[in-house]
Formats: sequence, structure tokens, C-alpha cells
Amino acid sequence: MKPLAKALALLTLAATVPIAHAQTTTDATAFATATDVQAQTRAMLAEMKPDQGFMWRPLVRDGANVAAIEIWKKPGRPAVHPAEAEYAIVLEGAGTLVSGGTLAEPSVRNPGLIEGSRIEGGTTRTLGPGDVILVPAGVPHWFGITGDRLVLLGIKLPGGK
Repeated sequence: MKPLAKALALLTLAATVPIAHAQTTTDATAFATATDVQAQTRAMLAEMKPDQGFMWRPLVRDGANVAAIEIWKKPGRPAVHPAEAEYAIVLEGAGTLVSGGTLAEPSVRNPGLIEGSRIEGGTTRTLGPGDVILVPAGVPHWFGITGDRLVLLGIKLPGGK
């Protein structure tokens, strides 16, 4: 191959390598673009069965730390996470958050989850895109759905009471 042709071939090859791969590997930051978030949400919605009320899938993770897309089409059960706070951003849809108060008829599902039949004396808030939620560890909470779905970016944060 002639030197000019070889140089052009190398430049063409270099132009096709994604920039992310050219960066150093010392940055351990997990990252998802807005396009990644939208694509994962669309894929999850396409996979959900007609009667399926909830789907959860990690978006980025660092070991046990996970930021996940949560899609709610039906309300779940009121819950408490004894040792984890729950942080969420509403990405799309509409819903209701009831938090605080007392969890009625609590039942331990696993060490990280206690579910109940209802919340007595909680505070009700209307949810829409862009809203930010932080439920401290040990606080009862419940998500209701007021449209066809509620899509959250949810993160559990260590920090028991």
C-alpha cells in the first residue's frame, strides 16, 4: 500500500472508533445519555405484557449501587425499605406518591422490603415529569398511577435508621 493510501486508511479507521473507547479507563463513572434512557424505556415498554403492572431494569451500576428505570402501569403495594432511602426522578407519566404515616398490616418480604396493605396518615403528592422524590429509609411510601404509566429513574441509597 502506498504511504498516502495507508495514511488515509488509518485516518478513516480512527474516525470510526467511538470517542468513549479512546478515553482513559481511569474514569469509573457510570454514564447513560438521554438517548440511552429513552431507548431503554421504549424497550421495556415493548417487553411488558398487557397485564404486567411493574418492570425494573438497571440503567447504570457500580457494584451494589444501581440507578434503574422503573415503569409502573399499576400501583404496587405500600412499602418500607428499612435500611435504604429511595431517591427517584419522574421521567414521564403521572401518578401519586403517598409517604409517611404508618404502614398497616406489615409483612416482611425480605430484609430490605416490608410491604403493607395501606398507609395510614401519610402525605399525598401529585407526581409529574421532572419531580424529584427522596423517601428516607424506614418511611412508608406508595406510588399510584393516574395516567397510563409512571416512569421513574430510581436509586436506593444506603442509610438505615
